[in-house]
Amino acid sequence: MVGVRLLLGWLETFPGDTWQQRWEASPASACYAGWGDAVFEWALSQGRRPQRAVSSSGMLALISADVLRPSLEWLSSNTSRHLRLTVQAARDPQGFARLSAQIPERELATSPASEAMKAIATIIAAKGGGIDDIVVGDLLALVRIKANQNAQTSAVIRAYTWLRSRDQFPPDAPATLHNLATRSGQVPPAGLVDRYPLRCRPVRDLLVDYLTERQAALDYTSLKVLASHLVGAFWADLEHHHPGIDTLRLTAEAADAWKARIAVKTRRRRQPDGTIAEITEPRVSAATVKMSVRAFYLDIAEWALDEPERWGHWAAPSPISEGDCGVKKMEKEQKTRSDRRTRERLPVLPLLVQAAERRLKEAKTRLAAIDAAPLGSTVAVLGETFTLPQTSKRADGRPGRVWDEHGNRRNPQAEEKSAFFAWATIEILRHTGIRVEELLELSHHSIIRYRLPNTEEIVPLLQIAPSKTEKERLLLINPELADVLSALVTRVRQRDGRIKSIPSYDMHEKIWNAPMPVLYQWEVSSEQRPISLGFVRRALIDTLKASGLTDNNGDPLHFRPHDFRRIFITDAILNGLPPHIAQVIAGHDSISSTMGYAAIYPSDVIEAHRGFIARRRQMRPSEEYRAISTEEWDEFLGHWERRKLALGECGRAYGTDCAHEHACVRCPVLIVGSNERPRLEEIRDNLRGRIAEAEREGWLGEVEGLSASLSAAEAKIAALDSRQQRQESSVFLGIPSLHQLTARTNDTEGTG
Repeated sequence: MVGVRLLLGWLETFPGDTWQQRWEASPASACYAGWGDAVFEWALSQGRRPQRAVSSSGMLALISADVLRPSLEWLSSNTSRHLRLTVQAARDPQGFARLSAQIPERELATSPASEAMKAIATIIAAKGGGIDDIVVGDLLALVRIKANQNAQTSAVIRAYTWLRSRDQFPPDAPATLHNLATRSGQVPPAGLVDRYPLRCRPVRDLLVDYLTERQAALDYTSLKVLASHLVGAFWADLEHHHPGIDTLRLTAEAADAWKARIAVKTRRRRQPDGTIAEITEPRVSAATVKMSVRAFYLDIAEWALDEPERWGHWAAPSPISEGDCGVKKMEKEQKTRSDRRTRERLPVLPLLVQAAERRLKEAKTRLAAIDAAPLGSTVAVLGETFTLPQTSKRADGRPGRVWDEHGNRRNPQAEEKSAFFAWATIEILRHTGIRVEELLELSHHSIIRYRLPNTEEIVPLLQIAPSKTEKERLLLINPELADVLSALVTRVRQRDGRIKSIPSYDMHEKIWNAPMPVLYQWEVSSEQRPISLGFVRRALIDTLKASGLTDNNGDPLHFRPHDFRRIFITDAILNGLPPHIAQVIAGHDSISSTMGYAAIYPSDVIEAHRGFIARRRQMRPSEEYRAISTEEWDEFLGHWERRKLALGECGRAYGTDCAHEHACVRCPVLIVGSNERPRLEEIRDNLRGRIAEAEREGWLGEVEGLSASLSAAEAKIAALDSRQQRQESSVFLGIPSLHQLTARTNDTEGTG
């Protein structure tokens, strides 16, 4: 009570009708640091010499009795370990007891849980009431205060999760306060337009009205892109270069100047010497921006016919013609870049898979060895030495962070998590070809069983939720994929055998999804959170670094999650999967999109071939496209069988007779291989003997016929020799040798 009397006596020196008003009038209420100095100096002026701890104990008593309510900023800096226990016992013991009963014992016994309880006690001390009176704004304010103080906010986030699980907050309350700044929800069209400081208010209102009209037919991502094109890239640029512009009716000079500016962009890049250089390069999205502007003008012109009083005075000729929106060149360049990436990464995919498996195995071995070692000891594993901390704040007693032989702080649990989810991501993406957003939305409900109607065999299927094209599809689970999904399910399963349903935030649509038992989740600060896309990308980068793979230039190879989708489609079509089946598996709207992903068949070649077949069928007789009979098919096969000869193969076309009455040695269409040379030499020697015999007998006609056959045989042998010589000899292409280059250099220097 000494501290209470001391504080109340000091507060009597300040104006106010209540103790709270006098506290707010005192200088101590402004900042927690050094707040007791003023009390101590006043006590000295009164002839007292109290200990400094007296004022702290008196303040704690006044707070617990709800006499004083310091601000959240003041209390959030309070490091006293007695604040939580005092407030809990004096202000709301039943509320704290009910909350503690809802928290698992293993979590409640941890130091982070104690900090979360202190955050709740801090709010009660500052706002009054009990636990049931805490609202979302109280916790949100404390999070912002902690962030401004560069303090940890995990305790407040944990407290929010506890209270939200009690259904204490409204249904539309955020699922978590984690990363709340980036999860602020959808911005209305007016907010999207006002991101750019436009000076012409009427045009600003027009853009807001236009985006509002288009909002119903667009998803949020498309709406944001459209706003950036029309407001940022188009009108804000015009206002910057043409001050005072207030009409959509642009002059030819203004339109041409804008087209020239939008066609290029300037980037600032750091040079090897450390300087910053501005580099101008073509803008890839220029055609898309021009199409958005053209659609804007055409929409207003069309709407002006229906609502002239609203849109009529804004209707103007479009400064963008249809020819300005050509994207064929851009699409071809993009296809070339994508094909080059796919062809470069497809052959090394097995090496990446091996690196991911090796990295996961090493991470598990390292984690198991560190967990088995006692605290404060040193453990050697996989050629590395780790020093464990003396104590652990974890409920299971496992070490959180350790130090390696170089003094670097390492987190073996985080390394094992990264290695596991990198391995799972690579395996799932390469076996399914799904998009990365579809990967993160996989849930326990996605794995279904289908019974074949004929054989009653149960086939596992993977259900892909609608994403980009809003199409739901089913994929067959092969044994390799089944092993990965089984490991993933086992990892995220809770102690009670269930996979916890958690809400996830759609970063594209800026909305919270309904709670689902997603497979990509983990526990952070005793809270189950969905794994983010950023973590998946970082895990892939770490695996690529461990693999040591390089590109054609010798630089480290980079994989994006979408590269696995292109590789999957390319590999599937390359191994005989029909393109229209690949289209269904990939979830594309058209087969052209699928063939655009495949890095083996150029679309123009396919279309030209299909057109050639269609034209040929129109010109040829219809009888040629009827179903053939068995006799016709046997005759067709028999023709090719009868082309096989002792000296090689006959090259005559199907349906034609032998023009040389089977005198094959003389026939120019006889196809002779190098392995037929011994037989040709035998025929040549035989012909020479027969010619000698005919000359002795005086058979001049026979000599003439045999001589023609001998000349043909010798010509075929000479052709075989010439072919063999070309294959074995080298051809000089005119490239000078090293000594020629040296001599030329020396001559030049001597002349100079």
